[in-house]
Amino acid sequence: MTFNTFKRVVFTVLFLSVFSLGFAKDSKDGDADKAFNAKEMIMHHVKDAYGMHIIDINGQPISIPLPVILFTDNGLTTFMSSEFHHDYNGEVIVEKNGQRFVNVHEKIYQLNEGETAVMYDAEHHPTNAERPLDFSITRNVFMMWVSVVVLLLIFLTAARRYRKSGDYVPKGIASFVEPLVIFVRDEIGKPMIGEHKYKRFMPYLLTVFFFIWINNIFGLIPILNGANLSGNIAFTFALAFCTFLITTFSGNKNYWKHIFWMPGVPVPMKIFLMPIEIVGMFVKPISLMIRLFANITAGHIIILALMSLIFIFETVAVAPVSVAFSLFIGIIEIVVTAIQAYIFTVLSALYFGMATEEAH
Repeated sequence: MTFNTFKRVVFTVLFLSVFSLGFAKDSKDGDADKAFNAKEMIMHHVKDAYGMHIIDINGQPISIPLPVILFTDNGLTTFMSSEFHHDYNGEVIVEKNGQRFVNVHEKIYQLNEGETAVMYDAEHHPTNAERPLDFSITRNVFMMWVSVVVLLLIFLTAARRYRKSGDYVPKGIASFVEPLVIFVRDEIGKPMIGEHKYKRFMPYLLTVFFFIWINNIFGLIPILNGANLSGNIAFTFALAFCTFLITTFSGNKNYWKHIFWMPGVPVPMKIFLMPIEIVGMFVKPISLMIRLFANITAGHIIILALMSLIFIFETVAVAPVSVAFSLFIGIIEIVVTAIQAYIFTVLSALYFGMATEEAH
């Protein structure tokens, strides 16, 4: 890493730290009489949301509204998230199609007929409202589409460079993409799957690697306010499920034989090993799902928790320590963005290789 590159990394992480400090300040200033709740602030910024909140300027929030799409008993109901006016405590009521909707901790509820305010139980769960079918374009969905567009632009531009270059010498963006593609092919695909079978799995491996990596990078951009797709368990579940399906349908006779009737061992041991192997089929994708989700989410929570120390102790004397440790964790997160993409791709390729391995 050159000195200039190091300076850019440090500046980016400091930028992240300052914005994280701003997030905590916004949460505290929202209600000056209310004690600062670090857990509430952290969970609010980590989980998905119905709008892209950018920053507050002079107390006025700047955000990108996203469409809310709901299916209720009255049919399809749509409106923009800006109608909630950045409220997620159920105080602002949106009336559409003769129905009333509220946003309670980034979950939309439909008030029962005749109700004009949300009532809560002891655990602060709405008691007079129900959740409609929600197909809204949330922050994570929006960023997923953005990442798809970015990936298409990168790879279509790289492919166009190759078509224009008769000697196939990579230029421009292609010079950045080609080493990564070769790395996935030579260091992941071939060793894990085999020289003769890796090619049919390469499109998936490349897609997963770049898709996870670029979304992890987006999660580090402060202006996106923590819009981190990899920190959503539904996203990691979908990717792990795709790996599970490909592994299952690619399995050959030898693969299934080792699961249901292990060769070369006594019959009692075969009966004993069969349920373990069946459970292992599902444990593998579950581990993929949890590993990616937990590692990405943990980094954001730690940074926000460190910034919260300033407001918990109510003194700026803690700020140098909080910012220093946040800087350290932020640098680690930059590395983790690529490491987690690599690990998910390696393990997926390993499972494909196990499913297609021939009997010795």
